[in-house]
Parts: sequence; C-alpha cells; structure tokens
Amino acid sequence: MSTPVHDDPLSRERGHLAASRSALRAMREDVETLDISDVTANWVNAAVLERQIEDRIKALADLSETPLFFGRLDYLHAPGAERAEGAEGERFYVGRRHVHDADGDPMVIDWRAPVSQPFYRASKNDPLDVSLRRRFGYTGGDLTAYEDEHLSDPAEAAATSKLLQQEIERPRVGPMRDIVATIQPEQDEIVRAGLTGSVCVQGGPGTGKTAVGLHRVAYLLYAHRERLARTGTLVIGPNRSFLHYIEQVLPALGELTVRQATVEDLVGHVEVRGADEAATAVVKGDARMAEVLRRALYAHVCPPAEGIVVVRGSRRWRVAAYELEEIVRELLARDIRYGAARDALPQRIAHLVLVQMERAGEAPDDRVQNAVARNTAVKAAVKEIWPPVDPAKLVLRLLSDADFLAEHAAGVLSEDEQKAVLWVKPARSVKSAKWSPADAVLIDEATDLVERTHSLGHVVLDEAQDLSPMQYRAVGRRCTTGSATVLGDLAQGTTPWATRSWAEALGHLGKGEAVVEELTAGFRVPTDVIAYASRLLPHIAPGLTPVASIRENPGFFDVRTTPAGTAGVLAACGELLSREGSVGLIAADARVPELAAALDAAGVGYVGPGEETTHATRLTLVPASLAKGLEYDYVVLDEPRAVVDGEPDERTGLRRLYVALTRAVSGLIVTHATELPAQLG
Repeated sequence: MSTPVHDDPLSRERGHLAASRSALRAMREDVETLDISDVTANWVNAAVLERQIEDRIKALADLSETPLFFGRLDYLHAPGAERAEGAEGERFYVGRRHVHDADGDPMVIDWRAPVSQPFYRASKNDPLDVSLRRRFGYTGGDLTAYEDEHLSDPAEAAATSKLLQQEIERPRVGPMRDIVATIQPEQDEIVRAGLTGSVCVQGGPGTGKTAVGLHRVAYLLYAHRERLARTGTLVIGPNRSFLHYIEQVLPALGELTVRQATVEDLVGHVEVRGADEAATAVVKGDARMAEVLRRALYAHVCPPAEGIVVVRGSRRWRVAAYELEEIVRELLARDIRYGAARDALPQRIAHLVLVQMERAGEAPDDRVQNAVARNTAVKAAVKEIWPPVDPAKLVLRLLSDADFLAEHAAGVLSEDEQKAVLWVKPARSVKSAKWSPADAVLIDEATDLVERTHSLGHVVLDEAQDLSPMQYRAVGRRCTTGSATVLGDLAQGTTPWATRSWAEALGHLGKGEAVVEELTAGFRVPTDVIAYASRLLPHIAPGLTPVASIRENPGFFDVRTTPAGTAGVLAACGELLSREGSVGLIAADARVPELAAALDAAGVGYVGPGEETTHATRLTLVPASLAKGLEYDYVVLDEPRAVVDGEPDERTGLRRLYVALTRAVSGLIVTHATELPAQLG
C-alpha cells in the first residue's frame, strides 16, 4: 500500500520549502513596494534610504541553486528563560537567512541565531536539549533527501552523516561557496568567538580556515551589525585571483557590505612598477625599517634658532627661543603623529602670546588665538621648526641618498643591509621612481607616522603566513581599535620573509594577545593526497601537526612517470575532465607558456586563475605561484621538481610544492619526467 502524500516526510519538507520560498518572495515584495516619499526630510536622507532598501532587496534574493534551509532542529522540552523562543516540541528550520510568514512567525531561522547553534554543536554526549537533528540533501535547489540523528536516543549509535560527507565532497564549478551546512563544532567555536578579541587560526590544507574566517565575518555582522556598520569590515587576501575565488561567499549569506582587498591595495599610495631582489625585499620588509623611517622623519624637526615677534596692531609680543624649545620638547615627548604635532605647534605658540595679552590687561578670546596662530611670523616659525614632510619623498630620499640612510640607519641596519636597500640608480622624483611592492609598504608606514591611519572594526587576514613584518604592521594599522581574524598555515609560507611563528607575526600586527587556534581535521583534501603531501612537513615545518583527513572516501591519487614533453600531462587532464567537477592544471610558472600552447594546439579549453569556469570549460591552468587558497575537484600537478626549482631556495620551493599538492578535493595526478624531490620519498 502506497504512503499518502501528506504522510510522506520528504513531501512535507518539500511543502515547507515551497512555503518558505513564497514567504521570502513576499518579504522581498514588501520591501520593493515601500514608499519613502513621506519619511525623508531631504534628498540626502532619501538617497541613503534608497541605497539601504536596494541592499535589503539584494539580501532577500532567492538563489535558485542554493537551498533556503539545510537543517532542522526538534527540541525536547520548552527552553528555559535563557532560550525563551521555543515551546515544548518546537521545531526550527536552519538556513542562510531568516524568513518569516505574513504573521511574523519564523519559517527559517538564520544559522547565526543562538537557537541555531545546537545544529553545529549538539552531539550524543551533549545533545543540548535537541531530540532530532535533520540534515537535508539537495540537487540544485530541489530537496531530494533527508537524514535524521536522534540525539536523545541512547539506543541509536552515533554515525557519520552521509549527507554531510556528500556535501563536503560535492563537485564544484566556479567560485568558492559557503560551508554553512557543514560547519563542524571546532570551526563553529571560532566562527562565534566574540568581537572584542582577536583570533589566529593555524590550519593545514583542507581544514576550512578560509571559510571559517568568512563565516566569522558574517556572524559578527549579524551579532554586532550596528557597531560594524559604523566602523567597517575588511577581508584581505593574497592576490586578485584569490579574492575573485571567494567573492561570492558573503553575498550568498546576505552580507553585501564587506570590502575585499589585497595588502597592495591598502598601501597603494604610489604606482608600483618595479620589483626587488629577494634579499632586498627581506630587508625592506624587516620591522627595523619602521625605526629608520621614524628617525628620518623626526630629524626634520629643528630647534628654534631665535625667538619670534608677533605684531598685532600697535603692540608687539615676543616668544623667546627657550619657550619655543620647551613646546617642541613637549610635543616630541607626546605619542602623537608628526602631522598632528605640527598642527598643534602654532596653537601652542598662540597660547603663549595670549597669556602675555591677558597679563597686559587685554581679554582675548578663541578668535584672537586662531588669528595669532595664522600670523605670518608664527607660520614662518612653524615651517622652519616643524616643516611639512611628504611620506613618499621621505622614502625616496632614504633609498637614494646613502649618507641620509646611513645617518638614520646607524645601529639599526648593517652596512650590507643599507647597501641592499639603496637604489643603484636613484630616481629623480616620486612619479618617475620605479617603486616596488616593499617600497609601497614603507611609504604607508611613513604616511602613518605623519597622519594616523583609519581603523576598522574587524579585519580578516587570509594567507597571513606570507606577509613581511612591515606588511603585518600595515594591516595592524587598519585595526588598531578593532579586532582581527588571522588565517594561515606556517607550512605554506612561500615568501623569503614568511613568518616563523604566529607569536612573532601577531606581535608585528599589534595583536599579541590574540588566541591561537589550530585546525587539524581535514575536510577537503582526500586521505591519500594529504598523506603524500605530509611527507614534506618534517622538511618545511617540523613542529606542525599533520592534517588528518576525516574523509571516508580516500580519493583518487596517482603518481605517473611520463615522457618528456606535454603529452602525458594532456592525457591526465583529459582523464580527469571525463569526471564531474572542476580540474586544475598546476605547474611551475616557467612551464605555463609551454602547457598553454599545448592545450591550445590540442583544442582543450581552459581559463586562468581568477577567471570563472563554466560547465563547458572546467579546466584552469594555474601557475604554482598563484595556487595558494584555490581548490579544484581534481588536480594535475606537472613536474614537482620544476616547482621546487622555481623558487630562490629549496625550503621555499618545497613549501610551494606542498601548496600545489594540496589543492585537490577529490583526486590528484602527479606527472613527472624528471626525478621527484627526494623529500617525497
């Protein structure tokens, strides 16, 4: 006998999905039909409100391929006072955003709400008053399956969720997607950490650290929206390709206001047209350069040679040289920026003049003080004592003038280090200089010495292990009054200046009090692949805990010796393209042009990093230098030895190889005609 439709649990859940979509559509229509003509005082308010309404409409979009809810919680009892939302037997559907019906009753609860937290944290040992946790399976936007965990039933053995495994392993084409349906308890703990404290997440490949950082931003915006709306949030990634890869995650969670940038974007005071040798970049990126810059800047302050005379009407007021010296000493002793002190100097001088006026029986007010501060003699004295300094010109002089550099780097940089940073051919001007990325960071440091950098409420810094100390300082300036989420893997540090420890990095960032969390459970990389890549860990990061894959599916893995040339690589790509999902062909940067020509000759379509794949073109040709942070269902890694040899030293090369080996979610083929690095065994 067939089960009536109304008794079929899957049909009932599909009915709730359809009703929820209708409710979301009604919520969107309500916003679209808002009339603001009678509630705005002026056109400025109207423009602001219109923008807010537009953002709200976008946030309420129903993405057809994205499940509106992915889980359900059935509570055992009526929650107590601290969880007053529910009554006995109350049921909550957990999804990406809140949806309510026409009466305001919730149909879907935002995954960030407190009542949703047990979906991620509840277990057999600690059910958190949940009797049933239901996970839903989808094909596209259609609900196709469900899976139940009876957390309060001791007779039911704990089992690995098949739907959870399927969602983790689901093939993907296109940019990174959110992991809101698969967040694990240890990840959720980091995601929901408070706003006031900074967090550093050490996580190996496939542990989900990037996703954790992005979901943490979404959670903080939910929990502290008003505060962060005032102070702002920022996600910093290593390059444009990476930012393009992650850019859809937050909008899919309804968050449209988070800015994304690279460190180069933040310090873009000048056009970068040059590059440094590795040894030069290491010195320029050293935190000691901050002291050299500070010395060079404050060397512009000159003790007054003589007093000044301020003429007002028929009266002359004299400020002695020793009085000016006292003001200068006081300003230098205060912890304020060079520019702020320079702005304060004329007001301090004017105050001394006003004191004399009052002693003489006059009654000057603030207007008189401001007039004295603008007096020609005062302005001339300020210019001589505390001259304006252009940050870029200051750095230009340091890098061009050996004597100027030697004067201010004495006891800080060695003679060899000074020679390393000096330009062989000095530039004539700021505009003509071929600034390097490290130079731009120095200019940013100098700019902050002159005028304080604006601080944001929260900053997420991804792939942080690759930053120099000066780059950490540049990021830290953007969150001096806010907090930070730092994400990285010491084993994946592939720059000559890569950080040696998180304690050191956090110190340069100005967040030495940050809590360091380690993620060691691998969700994305198959067991056989991560085990092979982990052979490199003793050589690149001896103290690090290897990632332990929790995937039941070991994945597809093969190491193949191929003839010299490109035929073996193309054959491997063709084999993997016959499977469902995205394919990345990763190779040493120097090998990319040859491989690109071979793919073109063979008629195999491909895109570059940062370009969006489609169902018709699923292959991405990736230079090894840009592979970090990217993921593909399948990867072909061409010539590991060439990847290692493409770096300045073996350790950096092995780290680059470790990154390349760990980009695959479902399978990896390593092809090589030359001998493999000995460290791979």
